[in-house]
Amino acid sequence: MKYFIIGDEDAVLGFGMVGVQGRSARSPAEAQQAFQEALADPEVGVVIITERIAELIRQLVDDYVFTEEFPLIVEVPDRQGRIVGKASLREMVNRAIGIKL
Repeated sequence: MKYFIIGDEDAVLGFGMVGVQGRSARSPAEAQQAFQEALADPEVGVVIITERIAELIRQLVDDYVFTEEFPLIVEVPDRQGRIVGKASLREMVNRAIGIKL
């Protein structure tokens, strides 16, 4: 199983330093192309996408997340930090299972 990162150049470079392949994106078209590339590779088990890039293709990401099992889609903050008002992964898990981790 492989990981694949979609984000700004800094995120892709950072993850690339630990062996994670990926694509940088600056526009919705580039983000969509990178997302499709990740989904087309049967070895990719986890797609890591920065929150701001995911917002560029929000409908595509949400449609996939709510209809498919693999790969797992994980949104992470970029170097600018979290998007204001967006729940963290920990907060979403806490709400889903009803306990605090």
